[in-house]
Amino acid sequence: MPDAGYPLLSIVVFAPLAGALAAMALRSAMAVKWLALGTTLITLVASIPLWIAFDRGTHAFQFVEEYAWIPTFNINYAVGVDGISLLLVLLTTFLSPIVVLCSWNSIDKRVKEFMMAVLLMETAMLGVFVALDFVLFYVFWEAMLIPMYLIIGVWGGANRIYAAIKFFLYTLAGSLLLLVAMIALYFAGGHTFSIPDLMGQPYPAAFQFWMFVAFFLAFAIKVPMFPFHTWLPDAHVEAPTAGSVILASVLLKMGGYGFVRFSLPMLPDASALFTPFVLALSVVAIIYGAYMALAQADLKKLIAYSSVSHMGFVTLGLFVFTVQGIEGAMLQMVNHGITTGALFLCVGILYDRTHSRLIADYGGLARTMPLYAAMLVIFSLSSLGLPGTNSFVGEFLVLLGAFITRPAYAVAASLGVILAAVYMLWMVQRVLFGEANPRNAGHPDLSLRELATVAPLVVAVFWIGLYPGPVLDVLHASVNHLIDQTRVGTGSQAALSWSDLLWSAVRAVLPS
Repeated sequence: MPDAGYPLLSIVVFAPLAGALAAMALRSAMAVKWLALGTTLITLVASIPLWIAFDRGTHAFQFVEEYAWIPTFNINYAVGVDGISLLLVLLTTFLSPIVVLCSWNSIDKRVKEFMMAVLLMETAMLGVFVALDFVLFYVFWEAMLIPMYLIIGVWGGANRIYAAIKFFLYTLAGSLLLLVAMIALYFAGGHTFSIPDLMGQPYPAAFQFWMFVAFFLAFAIKVPMFPFHTWLPDAHVEAPTAGSVILASVLLKMGGYGFVRFSLPMLPDASALFTPFVLALSVVAIIYGAYMALAQADLKKLIAYSSVSHMGFVTLGLFVFTVQGIEGAMLQMVNHGITTGALFLCVGILYDRTHSRLIADYGGLARTMPLYAAMLVIFSLSSLGLPGTNSFVGEFLVLLGAFITRPAYAVAASLGVILAAVYMLWMVQRVLFGEANPRNAGHPDLSLRELATVAPLVVAVFWIGLYPGPVLDVLHASVNHLIDQTRVGTGSQAALSWSDLLWSAVRAVLPS
């Protein structure tokens, strides 16, 4: 098992924070931009050894660092990665330079503060994925709230304050429930905040019930699952392009990661009991999000509702408790980050030229912007799951895993694939083809900087779509171990009827 002789994970996590602090000393906006780009590129390069040296034959956490932080309460600075978290770390470091590049010209006020907010967001997001201490996890989980609130509220659109406050309140409500669950687990798990130590312990059924409810609400808001999704379209529409990319590509993955890291391994009986409920909400999200996307006239809202639909496949795959389903869900989180982030970049490129997100304001762009048209078609085909693209592999594995144990849900979810083809192809037809809008005749095609933001994502779309083996190899050991953890403790507790469990859960919180 690789164990860094130097603090590799800490370097990756805190390099963006160091860049943000260094930016405070700079006065030139251009210097701040180059510092932010250089910092994110250094972080990306520093994360590559994690992929190269990662031992794919074990489920154990690797590159572990652990130092006493608050010994009185057994709180430690502990970080490490397994196959599940490694992919999300690499996704974050891969996308961060792209986020800086896409903001190069579009952000023209308070540039220093914006770039600092982006760098602070990267540190917070990376910290969530590597934390092995619950308190440390919670600190990073909360730390990303303020910079994201500022990105939406300061650099967003006309209704940015409303969208920022709505995002903040929804996420804060989930965070408070997560805090309560964390404290309860500390006492039930032997006075420890160590995430590996908290996994697999035989918690009572009533305790699992309440912990699952708290975890579910916290993570479902972040995903976001139906009906907790209403903050997402507003946040996407009002956020600048960089904010939308961060939201779609990384921030939403924290909810799915929370289910994998906490709900499934720590609360296996409650997870099994709530499975039909979660699967039903997942299928509703898939179909509802697709129908809502079909009805949108705003490009950003269309992509935002498509995110609700695509993330429904993630929660569906996680809760069918098969290797194919969970691996597909994890791969789909990565795929969604690549494809949907790229689609928001494409919308931002158009908005920089026309200051409009309305589909009706476009048409015939394939003749005047052929390179842009090619990029939009590639990412749209990826979003609808065309074979040969990354999203096909993830959705196929999710549906395959669902067919093994929950065929009815798999059949219902398949409708989302059909609807995705409808709303994505209809959008492409209206934006790129048909009668040209005279307002768009003089707009230039992609610049070298814009091409540099989307070209790496095109490579990722086809690399994962045509050769997903290396990515899946990273997941195998960790997912198989997760499946084993979900089976620990199942038996008499899991066999309790809903009425018995509800009564025992109520009695557990009533005064004795």
